[in-house]
Amino acid sequence: MSKRKALIFQGGWQGHEPEQVADILAGILREEDFDVEISDTLECLADGERLHSFDLIVPNWTQGKIEGPHLRNLLDTIAEGTGLAGLHGGMGDSFRMETDYQFMVGGQWVAHPGNDGVEYTVNILDPEHPLTKGMKDFQVKSEQYYMHVDPAVQVHATTRFPVAEGPYTANGTVDMPVVWSKMWGQGKVYYCSLGHVAKIVRMPEVIQLMRYGMTWAARSK
Repeated sequence: MSKRKALIFQGGWQGHEPEQVADILAGILREEDFDVEISDTLECLADGERLHSFDLIVPNWTQGKIEGPHLRNLLDTIAEGTGLAGLHGGMGDSFRMETDYQFMVGGQWVAHPGNDGVEYTVNILDPEHPLTKGMKDFQVKSEQYYMHVDPAVQVHATTRFPVAEGPYTANGTVDMPVVWSKMWGQGKVYYCSLGHVAKIVRMPEVIQLMRYGMTWAARSK
């Protein structure tokens, strides 16, 4: 049986260390016997036919702009069965003006109260689920992502707000999704809001979440 193929496109705002994070994610996938291609340009999305040859696409591109045909190729490729998986702003804060992209992903970053260095808990909702199997709640010291989230997603891990003070605290406590999955047509979609910089992505818990998520989302041979 041939190996599954994954495409990672990395770039955008450099504060998220996209090149280093892409290398970490590629390493996980290679350990799982994927052939991995990393692109530092969105031109990798220009050839729709070639895009369909990948079993998994991993966006790692914070903010930025995407050309209409490139976005349409990405949307169509996932809808037809290629998986989509990513983390933090590299997937959850890409292409802010493109609501169709946000619709596919299942959410959009809007704030990180307290900025970097907030200490918070990630709560695993079901340690028997394939995407969180055997995992326990864990602590993170990083950005705590406040997301606008599609109610259609299946949530696998959460974090409780507020931790840092702000005008939003007047609304009381909320459990915000950290890890979710959904479908986009025939394609599986996986998102994890952790991973502000490479150091956080290298946390054992984040490595495990991304290993589960990427292999789950990828199209089966």
